[in-house]
Amino acid sequence: WGVLELLNLFYMPEPQCKKSNISNIIDHLGGAPRRRKLYCATKYHLQVHPGGRINGTLEKNSAFSILEITAVDVGIVAIKGLFSGRYLAMNKRGRLYASENYNAECEFVERIHELGYNTYASRLYQTVPNGGNTKRKASAERLWYVSVNGKGRPRRGFKTRRTQKSSLFLPRVLDNKDHEMVRLFHTSAKYRESLLKPPSKNQRRRRGH
Repeated sequence: WGVLELLNLFYMPEPQCKKSNISNIIDHLGGAPRRRKLYCATKYHLQVHPGGRINGTLEKNSAFSILEITAVDVGIVAIKGLFSGRYLAMNKRGRLYASENYNAECEFVERIHELGYNTYASRLYQTVPNGGNTKRKASAERLWYVSVNGKGRPRRGFKTRRTQKSSLFLPRVLDNKDHEMVRLFHTSAKYRESLLKPPSKNQRRRRGH
């Protein structure tokens, strides 16, 4: 290769399609996503479903519990379902949902606590202190946490506390079966279709969660 060819290669115009916000942030921070499963102290793995639902599962190896956790700022992460392609998010009512697109509701404050458990609090929403001259003592500012109760259901953010079992998550590395599911997802169209096909009513009833 000559000098001109190398210069032309280096200064090639960028493609017309722009990178997503999350991609730009990752490039800036230089951090690669961590593939983990979030195991709640209530014994459920957090799941991000393609239909927009968030819940917990007792299954050890569930495709929708395999997550990508990416640092988007210091102490702030985005959590994406690898198989669903959706982001964990919390809306202004404190409800968890799976967002198709990355936005401010998808950002969570990650904190490490005792015994290796983490908490994930909404960066955008929280309970603010009460104002005005009332007889009752003003409530302190309180964060809204990702939380899964003892039945595998997500709790509303404003009902959560940092010290509750339902708000504590242990990041688990993927095991051999998880890695095999990831391999099949990337190499087998038939496997992808079977996973992403919406379950029937009977299947949902049998699964319970």
